Amino acid sequence: MATEIDPLALQRLHDAAVASREAAQAAESYADQLAAAGHVATGGLIDPFVFRLAIFALAVVVGYYVVWSVKPALHTPLMSVTNAISSVIVVGALLSATVDASHGEEPGAFAAKIFGFIALVLACVNIFGGFLVTERMLAMYKKKA
Repeated sequence: MATEIDPLALQRLHDAAVASREAAQAAESYADQLAAAGHVATGGLIDPFVFRLAIFALAVVVGYYVVWSVKPALHTPLMSVTNAISSVIVVGALLSATVDASHGEEPGAFAAKIFGFIALVLACVNIFGGFLVTERMLAMYKKKA
């Protein structure tokens, strides 16, 4: 019992893959332009890696303060949104972890596979933990029998 693949659906999948690859390349180009702009703005005194590291550190600090200022009543809805975001990260991590590194054509393809796998594991742990915490928060509001 063989199932036929709809050519229109196959074309849509191909178009979506091409669009996602173009979006990823555009995002990478934009990040490189920002790093280069930071490099030029400082007169070449700051390495682009250090500039990106500073952006990451600022994102960590802002994320810390945002998360710890959430009221307990908003925790469950926000965890649902976080799980949704993590599911998008899982898709990106799967794409990164399945980079074809066998040909050796792409520089850094092996590193992309490793980092993709690490991102996949961490996002899955985040989703699982989010569901556990949400279940625990909802259990606090259940009537005790």
